Amino acid sequence: MIRRATSFQPTTRAGIFLAAICSLFFAATGAATQEAFRLEGHGGPVKGIGTTPDGTILTASFDNSVGLWTKAGPRWFDGHEAAVNAVVQVGDGMIVSGGDDFTLRIWDPETGQGRVLGRHDAKIIRLAVSPDGRRVASASWDRTVTIWPLDGSQPVVLRGHANTVSDVAFSPDGARVYTVSADGTVRLWDADTGAFTRRLVQHGFGINTVLVAPDESWLAYGAVDGGTRVISLPDGGESGDFTADRRPILAMAYNSAVNRIAVGDAQGYIMMIDTAEWRISDDFRATASGPVWALAFSPDGRNIHAGGISDALHSWPVASLDTAEQMAGTERSFLKDPDLMSNGERQFQRKCSVCHTLEPDSKRRAGPTLFGLFGRPAGAVTDYFYSDTLISADIVWSEETIDLLFDLGPDHYIPGSKMPMQRITDAQDRADLIAFLREVTAPE
Repeated sequence: MIRRATSFQPTTRAGIFLAAICSLFFAATGAATQEAFRLEGHGGPVKGIGTTPDGTILTASFDNSVGLWTKAGPRWFDGHEAAVNAVVQVGDGMIVSGGDDFTLRIWDPETGQGRVLGRHDAKIIRLAVSPDGRRVASASWDRTVTIWPLDGSQPVVLRGHANTVSDVAFSPDGARVYTVSADGTVRLWDADTGAFTRRLVQHGFGINTVLVAPDESWLAYGAVDGGTRVISLPDGGESGDFTADRRPILAMAYNSAVNRIAVGDAQGYIMMIDTAEWRISDDFRATASGPVWALAFSPDGRNIHAGGISDALHSWPVASLDTAEQMAGTERSFLKDPDLMSNGERQFQRKCSVCHTLEPDSKRRAGPTLFGLFGRPAGAVTDYFYSDTLISADIVWSEETIDLLFDLGPDHYIPGSKMPMQRITDAQDRADLIAFLREVTAPE
């Protein structure tokens, strides 16, 4: 049995970028650009995007990994045991990520080594870096925000939201923290003590994302009901409502060089708000199907980077969104018409296809390839980063063990593995899935 020896890997797969992308890749590594490009290589949707001061792009993915995109190609950081939702660079150049495995991890971009910086009691959704780069705040579904000093001193925990916390932002001087939650509130806290200061907004629906102006004169937020609003600071009065008939709002980004707020929603649009004139300057349909989960501007503001249901990051010039092409790769197999599939294939597409391929290569998916599945010991695929739990599991995949996996659920059959919690309760559905897998995973 072979396990990957390191979590830091430059890609070796030829053709991972299209030729056109290669010619434009300088755009992702610091040079000014007004060209569209996309970055391919992840094995799942891009859930979070970060940028460094020189324009280097960081990506967090459903495939459990973090990508650092350089001129030589992507470098991968593997170690999370579930989807990664957020990634940032901190003041000393280290990379911090948070994900569905409840962990906050810090990575050395030179060596690729990573370690757990901290844990929540539920998934981590968003991260924010203090202006001095010495602290990271993590927003979690455990209803808290934790501020983690990178010098190893005691973290500060913010408690008081009545539901999951969706996003967090520091004030420009780092003294205050703004948080938003599924409880519909925007709250202000003391960043040093964690003391609650005041409630700024009580929205009628949950709030997903928040931005604070560089001069702290305004705050923008996006909500589950599509609410897209700007409030003035410090008073909290509403100063702009840019709500469209689309919901929910999932992502926001701001760049002062171009005076633009980018707003992404579940229906695939990216709306641009001009903050100099407080008007909608563009409303771009970025994807024909699926959401826009993540947004980030290039440091110069010329490009907007986006992550959605595609396995690639897409970037477009802000100045020409009216003529931009939509995201490619959004026709996912699990969206295939169920009437065109057998029941076994339908179960596979719904339960397995997002995380697993049927080809010899695992393709950086969240799970290993199912090629040659029957008779294979658990933890034996050499191009996949397994959890210690699965490596040590005494399981050989067969009709019986696959049936038990979906009858009991992975969380009960292999407690502690990275496999998501799901079951197929109907015995015939399990039998049809097994028959389908028996047919399509057999080596020729």
